[in-house]
Amino acid sequence: MESHLTKNLASVRERIEKAALRAGRNTDEIKLVAVSKTHPASILADAIAAGIKTFGENKVQEGQEKIPVVGRDKAEWHLIGHLQSNKARKAVQLFDVIESLDSLELAQRLERICEEERRESLSVFVQVDLANEATKSGILEKDLADLVKFLQSCNLLRLDGLMIVPPYFENAEDVRPYFRRLRLIRDEVLPDGGLSMGMSHDFEIAIEEGATVVRVGTAIFGQREVATDEHG
Repeated sequence: MESHLTKNLASVRERIEKAALRAGRNTDEIKLVAVSKTHPASILADAIAAGIKTFGENKVQEGQEKIPVVGRDKAEWHLIGHLQSNKARKAVQLFDVIESLDSLELAQRLERICEEERRESLSVFVQVDLANEATKSGILEKDLADLVKFLQSCNLLRLDGLMIVPPYFENAEDVRPYFRRLRLIRDEVLPDGGLSMGMSHDFEIAIEEGATVVRVGTAIFGQREVATDEHG
């Protein structure tokens, strides 16, 4: 009997395919990150069995508890929540991609830690704040160029794109201007870079606007037992 998770995943993949088709894009250029925050390791194991290859965790501490249980090499692990500087070393040890790099100081710290940990490279996305929301992280657009310039000079950090957590709107169509603006910024400062944008509520619009990474939690795993926040 097909599980809810398997059905949900099939539905999400079909929606991704249709959105890509509308935008004249290939689904192969869109990575699905299953937002696994608050879900136990047993559910993640089921998700891997269902075909999920990439997980997004919101907190370093939660990743520290789950990743060794699930298996560091069983999936690709993305940190998608705010990274506090005192958790940077553990993040470097645990995650394949840090999507929430939001300051020059944090970038400098991560580069130094990668060297100390003898890590050959670490993929990062810069989280950009286009709405200036007090509850969310991200670098302001005016400060982005300096951070990009530094990252492009790094030996170990690899700047692979930009990320956004836009405001939540009941009508998902209202978020389109934020996705479009991030794409235009990307085109200007990082023409070959990716775009991590779009969550369960609005990932189809994000794909239409050029997303190369979508972060989907609820649409795959169902409603969480705890209150949701801004990243999935």
